[in-house]
Amino acid sequence: MTTSGDLPAPDDRRARLRAADADRELVHELLSAAMAHGSLSLVEYEERAGKAVMAKTFGDLDALTDDLPIAQLGVAMPAASMSPGPRVTGGNSDAAVRHRLAIMSGSELSGTAVVADELTATAIMGGVEIDLREVEFTAPVLTVQCIAIMGDIEIRVPDGVSVEVGGLGIMGGFGGKSQTASRPGAPVVRVTGLALMGGVEVKRMPREDPDV
Repeated sequence: MTTSGDLPAPDDRRARLRAADADRELVHELLSAAMAHGSLSLVEYEERAGKAVMAKTFGDLDALTDDLPIAQLGVAMPAASMSPGPRVTGGNSDAAVRHRLAIMSGSELSGTAVVADELTATAIMGGVEIDLREVEFTAPVLTVQCIAIMGDIEIRVPDGVSVEVGGLGIMGGFGGKSQTASRPGAPVVRVTGLALMGGVEVKRMPREDPDV
């Protein structure tokens, strides 16, 4: 929701993010509290509650609450629930990205791309950059299978996801730190594969890093 003080300022990226059931439930709590507070009439509550059930994005939910005095309603606002952090959208996996290949060249994946449950990254005397900070996850676990032969693969993961790194480096390096996310329901990024005279590096970065 877009209010001053407790909640994040609106932006186009956040408005496009898919909302979860917990976000819709929170909006229902806010609408109920607003009706009890006298900020909404019964008719207005029923109309907005119906729209909240059908809401797909944070932008849809924001439109239902951005004129309400959130701070006066006494509803606890869980930061993790309303955070525009990474989440599983369950989008169209048929159109999702599954491969990135670089042979004596470069290839990258970034932005708001939709990624499948398995992603193969192959770098042969080339480089592959995979930035997962803004992507849409279609499954709870994303497995990135890396093959780096005299090449390099860099994978950037956002705060708020669990990371599991387990690969083999032969005359090369396979680096990165496994870490469990504190937010329930957060996606899991599992990185595995082989680095032969090459390198695979997994880096955890904020979703908005001015130096990248």
